[in-house]
Amino acid sequence: MLQVPFIRQNKALVLERLALKNFKELDLVEEILVLDDKRKKLTLEYDETQAKINAASKEIGKLMAQGQKEEAEARKSEVASLKEKLQPANEELIATEKALHDVLIKLPNLPAASVPPGKTPEENVEVRKGGTVPVLHAGAVPHWDLAKKYDLIDFELGNKITGAGFPVYKNKGARLQRAMIQYFLNFNIDNGYTEFQPPHLVNEASAYATGQLPDKEGQMYFVGEDNLYLIPTAEVPLTNLYRDEILKDAELPVKLTGYTPCFRREAGSYGAHVRGLNRLHQFDKIEVVQIVHPEKSYDVLEEMVSHVEKLVQSLELPYRILRLCGGDMGFASALTYDFEVYSTAQQKWLEVSSVSNFETFQANRARIRFKDGTGKPQLVHTLNGSSLALPRILACILENNQVEDGIRIPAVLQSYFGSDKIA
Repeated sequence: MLQVPFIRQNKALVLERLALKNFKELDLVEEILVLDDKRKKLTLEYDETQAKINAASKEIGKLMAQGQKEEAEARKSEVASLKEKLQPANEELIATEKALHDVLIKLPNLPAASVPPGKTPEENVEVRKGGTVPVLHAGAVPHWDLAKKYDLIDFELGNKITGAGFPVYKNKGARLQRAMIQYFLNFNIDNGYTEFQPPHLVNEASAYATGQLPDKEGQMYFVGEDNLYLIPTAEVPLTNLYRDEILKDAELPVKLTGYTPCFRREAGSYGAHVRGLNRLHQFDKIEVVQIVHPEKSYDVLEEMVSHVEKLVQSLELPYRILRLCGGDMGFASALTYDFEVYSTAQQKWLEVSSVSNFETFQANRARIRFKDGTGKPQLVHTLNGSSLALPRILACILENNQVEDGIRIPAVLQSYFGSDKIA
């Protein structure tokens, strides 16, 4: 959430950056400033009235002690009249504060200065690419055919049990999933991240803190009876481990990783581009989250991008890294890098990771702060990244490593999988 003083002091910049993010409701900025002016005016009036009540109350005590009962009764009548005004004034102030908050949370985070202009994914900027696109044999097929041929994934059975977008992994398909989860977690832990196994359901406050609410309410599965949400990513519970906390400067950076299933409704998703593992309602993902000093967050962002890049490289997959343009960025992000791997059988790039810096946007909502050298609390910066999302990685491993007599397993996964090949 943006801070009102910053909006007031930098109105032109805020409007410019929101426009870069293709945000249409720019009039909300002026509405926020008008509501904040009203809040300040009502606060001043309330405080002045309360001060008069306090002063009169003290005077009543003195008058009574001096035996001036008539004067004391007159002052009591004055206090009663002021108190009658105080209650509706307080109610109006509370209503104005709520209205201000309700408008403020509609504003997305401002894109960083390095975010390129653009409105569509085609306008994202390629930062670099790596790996080699394999040349497949003549009979190569996409992963959904490989899954059926080698009995790895049953999409129809998942549809029977739950519905489309909920596949059943089985046999060596399930084993390969488990191998990737363990390898990805170990890779993160070996690079200084602490592993957590968080809940898969969160409350409204947690979803609000990381920016899922109210922006992505339609994409989240909601358990209405308990007022809980199934997590769309481990970013939500991991970041909320530190909600309402004040850290010491020496405790930064905080580096967290965790494996969870993720649940996304993906309303309106249909067609060939969502076939197989390309887009699911439930999928597994390993996440990395960092909570850092504000002055270091962009260095940390590059460090996290490098970390994910090394992980993708270790899987021997062709990849590219994109810096997202303003119109393709998420609601809470200030700068995002996407990783895509190339699916040779489908002849298309598939997104497998996003690494983002949220600056103070999540920290302000979650009230995550630290004390600097002066002892004054200030907001941290939060960052997160997929490390990695499994479905499309699995799809590309299957497709890019298929040979005429089976599917080769990347070397780094062989000890976890227990074999060098699916045959």
